Amino acid sequence: MHNEDTIAAISTSIGQGGIGIVRLSGSKAFEIADRLFRSPKKKKIHETPSHRILYGNIINPANDEVVDEVLISVMRAPNTYTKEDIIEINCHGGVIPLRKVLELLLNEGARAAKPGEFTQRAFMNGRIDLAQAEAVLDVINSLTLQSQKTALRQLRGGLSVEIGTIREALIELTAFVEAHIDFPEEDIEDLTLKKMEEMAGKIKASLEKLIESSHYGMILRNGLKTAIAGRPNVGKSSLLNALLEHDRAIVTEMPGTTRDVIEEYLNIQGLPVKIMDTAGIRTVENIAEKEGVRRSLMAMEDADLVLLVLDGSTELHDTDRELIESSDAENTILVINKIDLPQKIDHPVSPLTKGGIKGGSIPIVRISAKKGVGLDELKQQIVDTALRGRTECGTEVVTNTRHVHALEKTSVSINSFISGVLKNVSPEFLSIELRDALDAVGEIIGITTADDILNRIFSNFCIGK
Repeated sequence: MHNEDTIAAISTSIGQGGIGIVRLSGSKAFEIADRLFRSPKKKKIHETPSHRILYGNIINPANDEVVDEVLISVMRAPNTYTKEDIIEINCHGGVIPLRKVLELLLNEGARAAKPGEFTQRAFMNGRIDLAQAEAVLDVINSLTLQSQKTALRQLRGGLSVEIGTIREALIELTAFVEAHIDFPEEDIEDLTLKKMEEMAGKIKASLEKLIESSHYGMILRNGLKTAIAGRPNVGKSSLLNALLEHDRAIVTEMPGTTRDVIEEYLNIQGLPVKIMDTAGIRTVENIAEKEGVRRSLMAMEDADLVLLVLDGSTELHDTDRELIESSDAENTILVINKIDLPQKIDHPVSPLTKGGIKGGSIPIVRISAKKGVGLDELKQQIVDTALRGRTECGTEVVTNTRHVHALEKTSVSINSFISGVLKNVSPEFLSIELRDALDAVGEIIGITTADDILNRIFSNFCIGK
């Protein structure tokens, strides 16, 4: 194992609860725990078989007083989370018992664990690779059931298998190319060049598929940033409340009620949506409202999706046209609200197709936020726009920005390699591109990852994980 010291930490949230867990991992875990544990049946932890539970008390050696009544989970290396000996002390929930038990463990020679150190040991000891280690945090931070399923698939090694397959193909291609460096007297035949191009083409296709999946993956991991925008009093806050199915924003007849960006999360068909109700966009003199408008425009620019709300019961305003014409068809949905009132905006809306909309026509959904009409259609349109036609559920999805950057670096090297093959570049230079590709793809699973990056990754974990 890579560590000789034994670490300890509280693994459950601090606060009131039925049970709290203090975790101990390392070569002296059993020895340290035995000095504090008293079993009514005189059982010793170091004599207990793996994956057994002992009942007893934690005793303060200084005064022989009972600190807490506990259950001890005994797990022997290598069949544990860290591949080291692990003890989990199941205490009563609450701040006092947990902290006291941890204090006693530290007094007996354990070291306080750093954030993510248990998972880091699992990685360093070869139980999981780096992509799987990062998936642990994604499981904890999952926003919806679908995002949790994706994280669990990565934790079980789904993405690692894909990366491993690409890496093996790169190794095979590198060996094939470097064989011609070892035997320079033999010219590279056209058939050989064709085979190199075909092998690299398959690798390129696999990389592109994973990179393409990252659009959906980032949404699952971080949520679809969705801005509700439009003129004052078109029903933006009413739409937010209707989507959330409870009152979150103040709704009045007075324009300019919302003066800041309100953020909430909701789950739409397994898609985590971070929805932002913005201040109404108009020319204003009031300083507070002017700041609200500025933040609204910033939220629209930063959003993955914009729900541009129009009031169907009034004529199309110049501000409406300006917002429509500045919108991107790929990430905008026009929401015509207040259809429970007499309509003054026709459907299809001919003025909306003019003015040079970027990317083509914008999807239009008609709703009544007040009556709840059309919300299901709007939710479906949000999902369709976000997924951009992606329907497959069983394939691996890249959810991590670090992984995307590594895949893009790998792709650049492969494209350079293919270009070199077509130009009949010497094998020595082709080999350099492949070695760069191997280094880049190896970063994802931790084969070629620098220590400072590893430390940064595990520092994002909570203490005790």
